[in-house]
Amino acid sequence: MESVENERRTPAWGEAMAEELLWVHSKIRHDLGVIRELAERVRDGAPTEEIRSEIASLQTNSPLWKLRVNCLYYCRIVHTHHRIEDRMLFPALRQTNPVLDPVVDRLESDHVRIGGHLDEVEAGVEGLVTSDGSETRQQLVDALNRLAEHLLAHLKYEEESILPTMRTWETWPNRRR
Repeated sequence: MESVENERRTPAWGEAMAEELLWVHSKIRHDLGVIRELAERVRDGAPTEEIRSEIASLQTNSPLWKLRVNCLYYCRIVHTHHRIEDRMLFPALRQTNPVLDPVVDRLESDHVRIGGHLDEVEAGVEGLVTSDGSETRQQLVDALNRLAEHLLAHLKYEEESILPTMRTWETWPNRRR
């Protein structure tokens, strides 16, 4: 009986939006794990000469090449996801539930911090191409670990804080003019 009441109180549209956010976050988490694993393999793996040779010949089976391509692609996806949240989702949350203003402020601040970590990762990946070495590799692994720490905490806080409001939406909230 309780589940029927919950279904009535949770509009299907809002639940679909919440599930979409959770799905995107699950993909971000998964890809972050893959990228971190690749970074560790590069750090602990193939000799520099071998990796450089594979990059030069564009052999996509090189661990470094895969790391470079996947890291840059991943960073772009997270940047884009955060821009969409900043421009569309957060204003809608502020409009429908002003109590969330401090939460949205924190999430926006997190986006700035995470953006800096993404930039560090991108620079680290580029550094592997220009000056590969154990120090450069370790810097990339450290940047990925900082990104993971802050991004995973951000995703958890965001889900806990905003999904209840999103689940109440029957349609996309109109923006105030």
